[in-house]
Order: sequence, then structure tokens, then C-alpha cells
Amino acid sequence: MAEKESTVRLGFTTGSCAAAAAKAATYMLLTGKLKNEITIETPKGIPYHAQIVEITRLEDLVRCAVIKDGGSDPDVTTGCHVFAEVTFDLQTAGVLIDGGEGVGRVTLPGLDQPVGNAAINHVPREMIGKEVLEVCSVCDYHGGLRVTISVPEGKDLADKTFNPRLGIVGGISILGTSGVVEPMSSKALLETIRVELNQKRALGQTIAAVSPGNYGLDFMKQTYDYDLDKSVKCSNFIGDTIDMAKALGFSGMLLTGHIGKLIKVSGGIMNTHSKEGDCRMELLAAAGLKAGCDANVARAILETAVTEEGIRILKEAGCCEKAMDYVMERILFFLRKRGGEGFRIECMTYCNQYGLLAKSDGAEAMLSALMTDGQIG
Repeated sequence: MAEKESTVRLGFTTGSCAAAAAKAATYMLLTGKLKNEITIETPKGIPYHAQIVEITRLEDLVRCAVIKDGGSDPDVTTGCHVFAEVTFDLQTAGVLIDGGEGVGRVTLPGLDQPVGNAAINHVPREMIGKEVLEVCSVCDYHGGLRVTISVPEGKDLADKTFNPRLGIVGGISILGTSGVVEPMSSKALLETIRVELNQKRALGQTIAAVSPGNYGLDFMKQTYDYDLDKSVKCSNFIGDTIDMAKALGFSGMLLTGHIGKLIKVSGGIMNTHSKEGDCRMELLAAAGLKAGCDANVARAILETAVTEEGIRILKEAGCCEKAMDYVMERILFFLRKRGGEGFRIECMTYCNQYGLLAKSDGAEAMLSALMTDGQIG
């Protein structure tokens, strides 16, 4: 029996698109010949055969584009035009690379590129340089070239990315370490978390403020005057985020989050995605029993589908506070076990209807330090 054909399809990064467009533009500039397609070698070793579109040819300038194809990955940049404009540069030797329209510019430290540079990461820069110099060698050209990468749709697309949070203004980033886009959103999310943490550390913070998401945004603002959006969003990757924060040199971490996520941590679950395990109501029922609720309360919790309803049942039974204290005790046990010695972790959990449910003893002090200078006293 023949194997079922896979529906998963590789894509190519904006870095690969930029390198292919730059190579084609360089070829057309130096030879005077039209080029409608080009092949480059990605760092992963997979060739990228790109179609060249939107070609403009002048005597001392060529501009062309490659349309980004993210394959099976749900990438917001899929379908955008990545342009490369190549011109002669008589003032310098080699290849000078910069960003144009729709390519963001770095305004904060801690990213791949220094402040002031176009947000074209180092691997795409290396790819562009390699492909352009390869053409120069074939054409026996030893002068300088200026390559400007632009993405006309980039300014609008940037609002759908993490760039505004990272201090990259004016457009998207030109990214990619392997040159190919594999449909592994978890890998991309983890890299985004690492980049955000690294940036906070570069700004001098020793406390990592972390939250799974923006649930409780209004509560944190109204109760503590803290903008939850300033926290690094760890999504479901709580354990991995602890590992990264410690490795990057943070002294501690404040985790704030909705009980629907953090209840799982009380059971030792460090990746809170439902596919990894979903025992929210079981853990909540067990906490109720531990707090002295009877079996009927536990059964009622187990028959509900959402933690907010479970909290309501605990409230009506008069054992919510005690149950939440136990839940926090277990959350801290697993968080601190993952963090290990020398890494301080505090935690707060809440829900939309009832606000704060539980907090560790040092959570408010750490939040106060975070809101002043980001340092642990």
C-alpha cells in the first residue's frame, strides 16, 4: 500500500527571500541580462528555487522581489513582497546591507542587531552577502554594492507581530536561521520568548516578569497599577521560560496568571497546553477536598468545564481561600523545583470574576521592585 502523501509543506524565510532577490538583482545589474528565477542554497542545505517578480532595471540600479511563501506554517508574512534593490557603491568595497520601506529598525538593546540598525538579522545578512559576492565573483566585479531590502506591506504586518513589543519600529524583521520555515509554531514561540527575555536582561532587569497571556490585564492595572502587557508572554511554556530566564542570568521571576493556566502547574505540569495534559478540574476538586470541602462539592467541581465556575463553587462552599492557599503552595513547589537553588520565584494567580485568588509571600514586594527598577533588592 502506498504511503499517504504528507500535506505538510516547507516554506522559506524572509531571509531566504531577501537573499534570492538580492542575488537576482545583482546578476541583472552586473550582466545586463533579465533573470526571472534564481536558486540559492539555504543554511539548512535545502535549495530555494525562487521566482523573481516586479523587476525594475536601470543603468545603475536593479530592483526586484520574491513573494514570501511560508509553506504550511501560519505565518503573517506569507504573500508579502520582499524586495532587494542593488546599486553600485563607489565609496566602499564589499556589500553594504540596509533596510528600506517596511523593514523595521531597532530602537532597544538586546536584539540580534544593535540599536539603529535595520532589523535584518545576522544570518539573513550573511546569506545576502554570500549570494551577492558569489555573483560578483562570477562576473569578475570587485567594487562595492549597496543592497536595500524592503517589504512594502511590512509596516501594516508589523502590528501582527511581536516587533512593537521588542522596540522594532516601522516594519517587520528579516529573519531565519535555517532559511526554511518548518511548521513548528512551538519552536517559533520559544525563540520569541527567549528574545524578549534577552532584551529585558540587556536593559538591566534582574527580575523576569512573566505571564502566560493578558488574562487579568484589567485586574492587574486596577489593583496594582501594573501593565500586564509589559510581562514576557510565555504562553504554555512555563517550564521552558524558567530555564531560559535562569540561563540568561536573571536572579528571579514573577509569574502572574489566570487560575485556568496556573492550576495545572499545581500538578507539576510545566507545559500547560491541553494536548500535554488537562486536569484543571481534578486539581481544583482535590484542592477543595484538601481544604475540607465535602465530596458533593468535589463532584460539582468535576462536573464543570471551566475553572471560574469551579472557583464559584468553592466560594459558595466557604473553602475557596484555604483551597487557593494550598494550590499556591503546590504551584510554588513545582516552580521552585524547576528553578533550582539561587533562582527566586514568586507567583500570583487570579480570575476575572473574583480577582486575586492567591499570592506567594514575596510576590507583592517583587512586583514593587519590578515596577521601580526591575532589580531584586
